[in-house]
Amino acid sequence: MSDSERDSGLGADEWRAEVEHQREQKDDFFADHPQSPIPPEERESFDGLDYFDPDPEYRVEATVTTYDEPDPVEMETTNGPNVRYLRVVTFEFEASGETQTLAGYRQESDESNSLFVPFRDKTTGQQTYRGGRYMEFEPNRELEDGDEVVFDFNLAYSPFCAYSETFACPLPPEENWLDVVIPAGERFKE
Repeated sequence: MSDSERDSGLGADEWRAEVEHQREQKDDFFADHPQSPIPPEERESFDGLDYFDPDPEYRVEATVTTYDEPDPVEMETTNGPNVRYLRVVTFEFEASGETQTLAGYRQESDESNSLFVPFRDKTTGQQTYRGGRYMEFEPNRELEDGDEVVFDFNLAYSPFCAYSETFACPLPPEENWLDVVIPAGERFKE
């Protein structure tokens, strides 16, 4: 079950507290963990990531379309060879009064239900990382056509390559470029 699905039963204050708690945990990881993407020489001065304020408007209901035979998608990366994913689902939702869609991907060798949802929106390169942002979606079962799920953009994050060029990160394919502003989740200052 994804964080957004678990949180769907929480009241507004509890949901906000959970989002803030997750952000604190991430900041602690980035500040102290040996696998942090923050270069070691910069960790002492690291004082946390920048986030948009949690906004329940960006927790959206999405309708799922699944693919019996997922199409392969080659994604460019920031630093290295392309990576191949399979488009396994499409999520349709409303944002800024318009119908939007985002594809969810899985690597061919991945047997889990976890979905990778990279995207760009009108904040990309201005308020958020120029390479786009990511969301992970972890349903507790295989999704089926017509399923309704909660998609929480407040959990959107910048990939590790935003903080260090030693990482090669997939770039969102054009089908996941949104024509609306999604001021939710992690911000990024170049």
